[in-house]
Amino acid sequence: MNVLDILIAYRREFLSGLSVTVQLCAFIWPIGILAGTALGVAGSRWPRLVGIPSKVASFVLSGVPILVFLFWLHYPFQYLLNITIKPFYTATAALAIVNTFLVADLMRTAILEFPEQYVMAAKVSGLSNRETVVGIQLPIIARQVLPNLLYIQVGMLQATLFASLISVEEIFRVAQRINSEVYRPVEIYTALAFFFLAVCLPLHGLAQFLKHRYTRNLSEN
Repeated sequence: MNVLDILIAYRREFLSGLSVTVQLCAFIWPIGILAGTALGVAGSRWPRLVGIPSKVASFVLSGVPILVFLFWLHYPFQYLLNITIKPFYTATAALAIVNTFLVADLMRTAILEFPEQYVMAAKVSGLSNRETVVGIQLPIIARQVLPNLLYIQVGMLQATLFASLISVEEIFRVAQRINSEVYRPVEIYTALAFFFLAVCLPLHGLAQFLKHRYTRNLSEN
């Protein structure tokens, strides 16, 4: 059996695994982006109350591999609380938390590094605070963070593979199960690699384009 034969023969299984992967991203991406943006903005506005605790939590979390964090939430954490949570929701929570702090760090840094002279120029021009934020700060910050934001979300998509290790039936676990039946690892994992290339490369390309087209050093005079 070649790659095409396997994809055709096990199309329902692959589509089922792909559906779970998409569902994971459908939760992880918006939760991480929205919560991370809110946390980043709050951290830049209230550095002592929100910013420092957020940075400490992010620093600690960065020292723990995602896989270890996922297993900790799936086993010790639930054992301590004497609860049982479905693996899908555990994986979603773990990856969404990581995504949130990555986005928060990105947003907080972009806001804190925003050149003050831009704001001063807006005030001199007679713009209100709202007009300054909406018309100047938000567009510039959005262009600065969008490429790295895309990189983070691609990383989160790839990290969904870890969910297979706690029995989430996403595409990697499906590929493993199919391989255990037909034992064609070269063809099966090649097909899996092509899937991720097809999804991740366009996003990486878009991020590179946006980075070169729209971002620049804001410290320039």
